[in-house]
Amino acid sequence: MKNGMVLINKPEGVSSARVVSHVKQIFQAKKAGHTGTLDPFATGLLPVAFGQATRLSRFFLGGAKRYKATVTLGVETDTYDRTGQMIHQADSRILAAIEPEQVQHAVAGFKGKQKQVAPSFSALKHRGQPLYKLARQGKMIQKPARPIEIFSIRVIDMELPEIELDIHCSGGTYIRSLAHDMGKQLGCGAHLSGLCRTGVSHFMLGQAYELEALPGLPPDRAVIPMADCLSFLPGIQVDDRVAEKIGHGKKLSDPDVRFCRVEPLPAQTPVRVMDAAGRLIAVIEADVDRAEYNYCCVFNR
Repeated sequence: MKNGMVLINKPEGVSSARVVSHVKQIFQAKKAGHTGTLDPFATGLLPVAFGQATRLSRFFLGGAKRYKATVTLGVETDTYDRTGQMIHQADSRILAAIEPEQVQHAVAGFKGKQKQVAPSFSALKHRGQPLYKLARQGKMIQKPARPIEIFSIRVIDMELPEIELDIHCSGGTYIRSLAHDMGKQLGCGAHLSGLCRTGVSHFMLGQAYELEALPGLPPDRAVIPMADCLSFLPGIQVDDRVAEKIGHGKKLSDPDVRFCRVEPLPAQTPVRVMDAAGRLIAVIEADVDRAEYNYCCVFNR
């Protein structure tokens, strides 16, 4: 089975793990994984990697994401989304007094770098246990706030008490927490009532396949080659001499890389290395102390 990724439009009510299992079976892959989970109630883009491409997930987990989110004002839940138990409902008079201009102002205030507290119902771990398992036992653990960045956020529709948002954010951002914090900001409470992931790094939802369409697709059409999966990284193409050096695990020197690329490579940035046929054979990173490169990943040819 060839190595690569397939982009799936995850349906509602299905776990990310189940989608991976389904894709793994269709493509008869021995190894498969996703590049960042979606909650079962959420829909949208889920890149699934298999074969050697599973080693590329690390380059996506912290990458930028884009979402279309629906936030419902006036009701808070323990999970911060519609799957949880209601823990607070705002007085109808408070909700009725909220003006669209207030909502627009509050939403705009979330743009930029900030620290965010993850929901107690999340996959983050505390002493080796996922927080959601502890929360189901009544142990609501709150982890320290983590740095995130909202690159852009805008209201695309508003029919109060519902707000529909387009959000472009850093990896690790919890949209559920964002909805919860908006409710606090507006003084009425809120929860996330709908979520669709529309972008992961350079991939967009329009490129994704429906699960039921996969069995009839030829693999060459559905599977994205590993070199293209990381097209957002700078790359070099090497000759057989350098490719053989990589195959034997020998360090690449600065002259090796400069021979393949005129422009200097960005410091502390992973770099794709392709062979003469355009296949990804390694990901390297400059050694800050020596005129050579360290391997992030090396792939079998």
